[in-house]
Amino acid sequence: MTNWLVLSVVIAITVIIAQAVGLVLMVINGWRNRKKAVGVFHPYTNDGGGGERVLWCAVKAIQDENPNLDCFIYTGDHDASPDSLNGRALDRFGVKLIHPPKVVHLNRRKWVEETTYPRFTMIGQSFGSICLAWEALCKYTPLYYFDTSGYAFTYPVARLFGCKVISYTHYPTISLDMLSRVRGRSSMYNNDSLIAKSAILSWFKVIYYTLFSWMYSMVGSCAHLAMVNSSWTQSHIEKLWGIRARIRRVYPPCDTSRLQALPLEKSMKPPKIVSVAQFRPEKAHPLQLEAFAVAIRKLDQDLPRPKLQLVGSCRNEADEKRLQNLKDLAIKLNVDDHVEFHKNVLYSDLVRLLGGAVAGIHSMTDEHFGISVVEYMAAGAIPIAHNSAGPRMDIVLPEDGNQTGFLAQSVEEYAEAIIEVIKMTENERLEMAAAARKRASMFSEQRFYEDFKAAVRPIFYDGGEEGGLIKGKTIRNWSNMYSFDNNMTVKR
Repeated sequence: MTNWLVLSVVIAITVIIAQAVGLVLMVINGWRNRKKAVGVFHPYTNDGGGGERVLWCAVKAIQDENPNLDCFIYTGDHDASPDSLNGRALDRFGVKLIHPPKVVHLNRRKWVEETTYPRFTMIGQSFGSICLAWEALCKYTPLYYFDTSGYAFTYPVARLFGCKVISYTHYPTISLDMLSRVRGRSSMYNNDSLIAKSAILSWFKVIYYTLFSWMYSMVGSCAHLAMVNSSWTQSHIEKLWGIRARIRRVYPPCDTSRLQALPLEKSMKPPKIVSVAQFRPEKAHPLQLEAFAVAIRKLDQDLPRPKLQLVGSCRNEADEKRLQNLKDLAIKLNVDDHVEFHKNVLYSDLVRLLGGAVAGIHSMTDEHFGISVVEYMAAGAIPIAHNSAGPRMDIVLPEDGNQTGFLAQSVEEYAEAIIEVIKMTENERLEMAAAARKRASMFSEQRFYEDFKAAVRPIFYDGGEEGGLIKGKTIRNWSNMYSFDNNMTVKR
């Protein structure tokens, strides 16, 4: 019995040592095979939201800054190819890349899927991203690791592989606002009502969030450059990561040039109100429908009945179910005749819908920035946005002393804003729309390209300990166990 026990311990130790040696060898191999390229960690290249627009505009900016610097997209979409992604960037977002990006397919994306972690989702996805990043960097190790999806727990892994870590953070995974809501026992999409009603469960969740925020601070501080998209995000990231000198605010790219060419004059037969947002729980579409129903009931009989157009993308089955629930809610509220749903539309169709809208509605609490709000304003649609974070701090602000839109929080406030827009005279609406359009011009794609390139230039051309494109150490091109097929896709 003793011999078997000793043998089992020896075998276990041998396996552990073998695994550890294997991991070390993989890291060493990654260091040796680092390429002068940018690896963009974006597991979902078909989400269709503002994050994907940032992805393609960032790739274009990198290509424009240095055409010889290859961009590799780490994606879990197995149907993605260089040509399909190049076409998607153009068709969905109007972004014309200099040349198609290369692709690294990931097989373990389930580790960051929300459905994989019914409980402790935040920490589960964060630790899962470590596994996914390990797969990505073992397949291809770039000199520059660029995270555009907010997976901060991958930064120490990228550092381990010798990469310069660059991030574009849309919003912190955890924020001080989230902690305060749990302490205040407020029920929201990220704080279940069952927990909010229980003092004990809320206490445990506060501990969980506190521990997670500490870990998030540690991993976030590994970034060599952290770009953030708004004043709200910047304030939170500065407090959490503690790397103020390495943080740059780069407003996200908004298609203001094409949208600003649209006429400010809109048809009021009927007045159209557009909502552009992915069908995700935090976007609070039910609030929009409820406010719209209240506005319909309160409108004077002599005023035209508005039409609400919900435009968004579905990432998965959960989003599809959420969309169906919204359609059912519209029927329940008796406004289904006045509501349209547009799923996964092409960019040209989005421009058409924005061009026909007199107003645009946005209802996400603590929206880090709010690209859709800027797009409303650029298109001449008066924004009705949530009174928090990006819209309140950066976007829906007076321009030359003129009001640029409305901020709301409750169903009643949204309903009143909708009624106010419909009751405006043509001159009043045109005056506000013109001020909003002028305000939107400061968030243009051109501004993004300029600010983005200014932020990354010191990293790309730095001759520090890990080298840059011009100065610094030469990276040895050792052959590795991965090669490229004719479509510039990584394969074994």
